[in-house]
Amino acid sequence: MLSTWFYTIASVFAVSLISLIGVFTLSVKKEKTKEISILLVSFATGALFGDAFIHLLPEAYEKLGAGLDTSLLVVFGLLAFFVLEKFLRWRHCHIPTSKSHLHPLATMNLIGDAIHNFIDGLLVGASWLVSFPIGFTTTLAIVFHEIPQEIGDFGVLIHAGMSTKKALLFNFLSAVIAILGAVVSLMIGLRAETFAITLLPIAAGGFVYIAGSDLIPELKQDCEATTSFQQLLAIILGLATMVLSVFLE
Repeated sequence: MLSTWFYTIASVFAVSLISLIGVFTLSVKKEKTKEISILLVSFATGALFGDAFIHLLPEAYEKLGAGLDTSLLVVFGLLAFFVLEKFLRWRHCHIPTSKSHLHPLATMNLIGDAIHNFIDGLLVGASWLVSFPIGFTTTLAIVFHEIPQEIGDFGVLIHAGMSTKKALLFNFLSAVIAILGAVVSLMIGLRAETFAITLLPIAAGGFVYIAGSDLIPELKQDCEATTSFQQLLAIILGLATMVLSVFLE
C-alpha cells in the first residue's frame, strides 16, 4: 500500500510540474510576451474545445452512457460557470483590470483548470490502485494532454493581466490540486473513479463555456487579416495537439 501511495503522489506531482512550462518565457521581454499572449489564448481556445469534445465528453458518454443525465451534467457545467462569471463581474465590474485587479477570465480559467486537475488526480490514484501498468499508462496519457492545455492556460493568465512569474505560480498552484484529488482517491478507493467520471461532463461544460464565452470574444477584438489568420492557425494547432494526444495515450 505504501508503494501505491508513493507512485501516485510522485505521478501527480510530476504531472503538476508541466504547469511550469511557461518558465521558458522568462527570458522574453514583457512587450514580446504580451504580443504572443493572444496567440497562446488562440491555442488555449483550441485546446479547451479539443479537451472537452475529444477527451472529456467521449469518455463521459462511454462510461456514463449517452443519455439525458450525462447531457444535463454538461449543461450544469455551462450554467455553473455562467453563474460564477456573473458573480465575479458583479463584484468587480466597476474596477478596471490591472496588476492588482485581474480580469475575471483569469479566475474562471484557474477554477476550470483546478477542477480538471482534481479529476486527473482522482483518476491517477484510482489507476494505481488497480495495478502498476494501469497507473503508469494513465499517468502518461494525462501528461500528453496536459502539455497543450498548460501552455494555453499560461497564455490566458498572461493575457488577463498577470505577470509572467505570477502566472507561473498560480498555474502551478492550480495544478497541484491534482495531489488533493489523488489523496482523496487513495482514501476512498476505487469508488473515486466513479466520482471522477461524474465530474467529467461538468468540466467539459465549463471548458466549452470558457472557450466560447470568454476566449473567442477576446480574439474577435482584432479584425486585422494577418492576425486573424494567425489566430485561426493557433486554434487549429491547439485542437491538433489534443487529437494527437489520443494516439499517444
